[in-house]
Amino acid sequence: MNFTTSPDAPTHMLEQRAAEQRRRLHNSVTELREQVRGTVREKLDVRKRAREYVWPAAGTAFLFSLLVGYGTAGTIKHMLS
Repeated sequence: MNFTTSPDAPTHMLEQRAAEQRRRLHNSVTELREQVRGTVREKLDVRKRAREYVWPAAGTAFLFSLLVGYGTAGTIKHMLS
């Protein structure tokens, strides 16, 4: 499509061209918005992430609890002796 305009181009043709460009721009923005929305939903899907990372999270919680338990027991043992 030729986007150059000449001074003698009819006004209605210019208005039609501008309306078409607005429609294409609106459609492009709408399509991009839908793609981003779908990607964000997929990335922030809590249930999917919970299923995917349940074992690493459980292992991390176990190790953290173990460290806190040993630290607390050591502190109490040191205070009592």
